[in-house]
Amino acid sequence: MINRVIAFSVRHKIVILLATAAACILGYWSLLQMRSDAIPDIGETQVIIYSHWDRSSDLIENQVTYPIVTALLGAPRVKAVRGISDFGQSYVYVIFDDNTDLYWAR
Repeated sequence: MINRVIAFSVRHKIVILLATAAACILGYWSLLQMRSDAIPDIGETQVIIYSHWDRSSDLIENQVTYPIVTALLGAPRVKAVRGISDFGQSYVYVIFDDNTDLYWAR
């Protein structure tokens, strides 16, 4: 079978070259027609709240991170709230339920 395909390709070089050129042109045309958002965003809707205050991590935890986390726990459509405190920085990650609009979440 492979020998016949190779023999056909050697005998009909013009047909093979035209078919290859047509495939290249068709591939280039479909590349231009393809939408740029080919891979959907399958991640969860998440909002990150960053706070900066030049104090110790204990003070940041008690006066910044903890009040933000407790206030956001009662927000609608919230799946999880996680808070991280570091020296002078506070990060609060709020993860919302599926199909929550990102702009609404913000």
